[in-house]
Amino acid sequence: MEFQELKIGKKTARVPIIQGGMGVGVSRSKLAGAVAKEGGIGIISTAQIGYDEPDFETNVCDCNIRAIEKHIKLAKEQADGGLVGVNVMVALQHYKEHVKAAVRAGADLIVCGAGLPADLPELVGKSDTAIAPIVSTRKAASVLLRMWDKKYGRTADLLIIEGPKAGGHLGFTPKQLQTITSDDYDNEILEIIQEKKIYEEKYGVSIPVVAGGGIFDRLDIEHVMALGIDGVQIGTRFVATEECDASLAYKQAYIRAAEEDVVIIKSPVGMPGRAIRNAWLQRLQQQERVPVKKCFRCIKKCNPEEIPYCITQALIHAVTGNLEQGLIFCGANVGRIRELTTVSALMHELMG
Repeated sequence: MEFQELKIGKKTARVPIIQGGMGVGVSRSKLAGAVAKEGGIGIISTAQIGYDEPDFETNVCDCNIRAIEKHIKLAKEQADGGLVGVNVMVALQHYKEHVKAAVRAGADLIVCGAGLPADLPELVGKSDTAIAPIVSTRKAASVLLRMWDKKYGRTADLLIIEGPKAGGHLGFTPKQLQTITSDDYDNEILEIIQEKKIYEEKYGVSIPVVAGGGIFDRLDIEHVMALGIDGVQIGTRFVATEECDASLAYKQAYIRAAEEDVVIIKSPVGMPGRAIRNAWLQRLQQQERVPVKKCFRCIKKCNPEEIPYCITQALIHAVTGNLEQGLIFCGANVGRIRELTTVSALMHELMG
């Protein structure tokens, strides 16, 4: 199978691979810039992106805005004309500010998940930044596209479908994660493709569809392409690259992980998440709660007195290498990773 370029409005990626946005700090400018340079679309996660700014603990919002602009600039300098975007979680306390900062910095694409980005068209305004909601079901796609159509008279530039094997926060209930099959989800993908055709016809545009979640190798890419998908989103495999922004210890956790180490957890964000079982998760399971010493105001609906743990602190510990106190998000296929590689080598492998 010969892969085509991924065209998103007036923008074109010569390789139809989007590197998934991974926070906190796992995909910043170094990884995103390297992927973009290879012809894919590099994605920076804005979730607590400024965690290593010197005044982060006292000035969280400003540090994140500062870091968004800084890392987009750095990634674009590295990208050699390639496309660089950001992933902004709708559940973030400062979701709107993050979107606006990314637009100001010249992001080519804004990807939004962890909630429906109802006002995303308004936030990007008349800029040339493309918008791509993450959806997991036809129902979610239908609700959002209909809302944008009625309220803003526009539609999505790209749709990203995240399946049940994705890493991090998942758009499924714990029960669905246990029962949904690959064939079931192939049918869901076909349904979402049919849904977007309604708006392609109405607006006279092409809305490419990208599939993510469990995409590990070229065979996986060919499988979803055969369903009518235009590109793929891959996150987990890019962690085990030299260019990934996470610590070496974080990458080694991916390399050491076995299939049986992957678990579904309850996140303070209010969604299930997929992670690697480690000492911290085992302690959490025994204690049921890790007291929150400081609130970083990362998500909208968060009561520090009620949540099982502080997700910001847990993810910062992990990305900086303190795995004994950290949460390590991953995709379902992390157990298949055996070695550290480079972005260039991985992209060539995936594209054949």
